[in-house]
Amino acid sequence: MKKYTDQFIYYLKTEQGVSPHTLRAYTEDLKEFISFIDKKPNDIDNLDIRTFLAALHHRKLKKSSISRKLATIRSFFKFLHREGYVKKNPAKLVSSPRVPKSLPRFLDIDEAFSLMNTPRGDTFKPTRDKAILELLYSSGLRVSELTSLDVIDLDSKESVLRVKGKGRKERIVPIGSKAMEALQNYLPERISLKKKSPALFLNNRGGRLTQRSVSRILVQYSRMINLKGDLSPHTLRHTFATHLLHEGADLRSIQELLGHASLSTTQKYTHVDIGHLTEVYDKAHPMAKKNK
Repeated sequence: MKKYTDQFIYYLKTEQGVSPHTLRAYTEDLKEFISFIDKKPNDIDNLDIRTFLAALHHRKLKKSSISRKLATIRSFFKFLHREGYVKKNPAKLVSSPRVPKSLPRFLDIDEAFSLMNTPRGDTFKPTRDKAILELLYSSGLRVSELTSLDVIDLDSKESVLRVKGKGRKERIVPIGSKAMEALQNYLPERISLKKKSPALFLNNRGGRLTQRSVSRILVQYSRMINLKGDLSPHTLRHTFATHLLHEGADLRSIQELLGHASLSTTQKYTHVDIGHLTEVYDKAHPMAKKNK
């Protein structure tokens, strides 16, 4: 079984271009599944997979976690079927548990502005941290996209970034004036480290900044301004999309900026600000105007 999982992980890494974090999750999910089932791929059927999911449910795992593990198993068997290692994909017959939809957390405008202004100073760390915060909020990047940026991906003249998203898909993302200013302040400090790394964002030793380090930076500054709950990079991505929608951007444009493959992924942002949508309705709908 190991040779099949190794081939699958290699395929995800080389052809799908998934992030190291996703690779680790897939690897751990498959190890757990294979250890539980202890059968050859062609001997596994949908009942085996359902038994595995039932065991996860008995352990009181969250439905979202169970759903993710099933998605891993589906992808694995889809790969095996396509490569001719199994005659059919047994996971196709297994339905996902219903996961309650949760609205994305986001900052209001005052909180976002307060966060952007928290890093103070003109040395390496505060200029780097401010550039990171501004760029996450200005361009809605995933943290994996931010940490994989190289200096060569930045076009200062046009104020755009070349971003490598999921599945190695590239997109061009605009940079806001505040974020561009923060980057221009950071770049001389980056050069002063005199390191040869191509990475845009460096740690104190001159190596590429990790996703975990970015998360710690955000937690540090969120606590400095007493935000409720620890802030994650994804929160700023949600904030970016929500504020764009609030200011009248259409979903298709937001989809392109976020790098979503499907519009349905972007549509969750239509639910995050009911008050604003009601206000738009009251101003725009003929019957609402008449009632007033």
